[in-house]
Amino acid sequence: MPSIHDYDYHLPEALIAQEPCRERDQARLLVLQRQGRTLTHSHFYQLPQWLEPGEVLVINDTRVFPARLRGQKASGGRVEVLLVELPGPVAGGQTAGQGTARALWRAAKPPRPGQQVRFGPSLKAEILSVEPGGVVVLHLESQEGDLLEVLAQRGEVPLPPYIRRPLTAADRQRYQTIFANRLGAVAAPTAGLHFTPRVLEALTSKGVRVVPLTLHVGPGTFQPVRHDDYTQHRLAPEYFILSPESAAAINAARAAGRRIVAVGTTCVRVLEWQYRQGSVRPGAGWCDLFIHPGHRFQVVDRLITNFHLPKTTLLLLVSAFAGREFVLQAYATAVAQQYRFYSYGDCMLIL
Repeated sequence: MPSIHDYDYHLPEALIAQEPCRERDQARLLVLQRQGRTLTHSHFYQLPQWLEPGEVLVINDTRVFPARLRGQKASGGRVEVLLVELPGPVAGGQTAGQGTARALWRAAKPPRPGQQVRFGPSLKAEILSVEPGGVVVLHLESQEGDLLEVLAQRGEVPLPPYIRRPLTAADRQRYQTIFANRLGAVAAPTAGLHFTPRVLEALTSKGVRVVPLTLHVGPGTFQPVRHDDYTQHRLAPEYFILSPESAAAINAARAAGRRIVAVGTTCVRVLEWQYRQGSVRPGAGWCDLFIHPGHRFQVVDRLITNFHLPKTTLLLLVSAFAGREFVLQAYATAVAQQYRFYSYGDCMLIL
């Protein structure tokens, strides 16, 4: 029986990156060549030398919004919420000053419908309903104009919990990719954090085409796998957009025998989800594709990805792409060579 415990590894806590690399493209790059099962140590600024002219590099242009809010209940008790989506229209139509959104609730006492919270003088919320798993539906109301503008002022960048330091002003910029465009994610597509203008320029000068798609990363991506048999796990759906122009570029490259390079597991999931009868279809909607060992990849030929937590869906996807034994060998090598792990850490290129 498939077991999530087969996807565990030991990581010294000191290797969990607490700060981003001083320069994005100075991150280390561990290159895994599946043919021959070789490992090569490189740096991200050297990425162009590993790719070929004519290949298509697919990036995720989602933009993280400041989704974490800290406030107080009417009783004075402290509350922390993590919005899992941008606020949407309220019943009766959209107004700039209010909206509804689902959120993860964290407080000393469980939430209840009708409860009110204030996040500073200009933003308040009321719980409309409580869903399983600590999720609440909030009605948010701004008293100083546009709700999204107030959220941008009051909200915090939702850094992962394993980054155990206070948030800094620099995180607002460093926890975004340089091509972040469409607002809607609660976590960064971290493989994209290493790109700089000079790396993108070097890639395009070499003849690598860069095309975007969007997947708004939600907290479901990072939910623990609670079943010993990981095939029983279900991913929460995340919203994606794949434009006709990007789909056409990907299909043209595939028809000409050129490789598709996915930047991050988010891009992999959208590309494989949108594959139908020999081509990648454009579209927008909700993707809940859970890729684990046994998946037959139809679109993606190469993968750039960060190092992921043990026993997670992300590690399962990477293992499906490169093989469990080879991936765990690479992780053990990265630990021995003191690579930096997780969101602000180093990365891998799987060829």
